Amino acid sequence: MTTPFLYDPLSITDVKDWGVIPTMLEGESRVSGAVLHKGPEGQSECGVWICTPGKWFCHVTSDEFCHFLEGRCTYVHESGEVIEIKPDTAAFFRKDWKGECTVHETVKKVYMIR
Repeated sequence: MTTPFLYDPLSITDVKDWGVIPTMLEGESRVSGAVLHKGPEGQSECGVWICTPGKWFCHVTSDEFCHFLEGRCTYVHESGEVIEIKPDTAAFFRKDWKGECTVHETVKKVYMIR
């Protein structure tokens, strides 16, 4: 068994188009990425995620750790908590986190879902 790894995720250009976010509120955020590893039965996943500007309703369906590498966005939890994302921000979103996400500048992150 080999260990999946990724050098310099900021330079990744070989990504798959994952389409437009289905819960758009404004604009048309397009998502793409590369999966580094997917666990048995899809219970976990990690990779690189890229999203273009726009605003959408966000419902996190599994615990997710993110390290944002570039871009800017704002997450607003339904409780009113505001998280301003800029390059080199790390965040953990618990399962069932709900709110709105506004991408101001295309975002690239590495992520781990479990």
